[in-house]
Amino acid sequence: MAKYRKKPIEIEAIQFIDDSERICEIAEFMGGDLRVNYEDKDNPYIPIETPEGTMKANVGDYIIKGIKGEFYSCKPDIFEQTYELINNN
Repeated sequence: MAKYRKKPIEIEAIQFIDDSERICEIAEFMGGDLRVNYEDKDNPYIPIETPEGTMKANVGDYIIKGIKGEFYSCKPDIFEQTYELINNN
């Protein structure tokens, strides 16, 4: 069996924190209108359309901009195991 290594790539990401300033930053990052779903007030989420279908970004999740400009959500533990901060602009 062949073994593979993930190519090192730089990504842009922002963590979903449920406050108005961060929600505005996420909307700007994603380049458009942003709707936070508050049906369950204790568990808000942002629906994200991806090539694989709709994903939910829950509070604490990271929203990642992919290499083709697509967006994904990623759980914080997976994000921290996979990515390291290279600069903080």
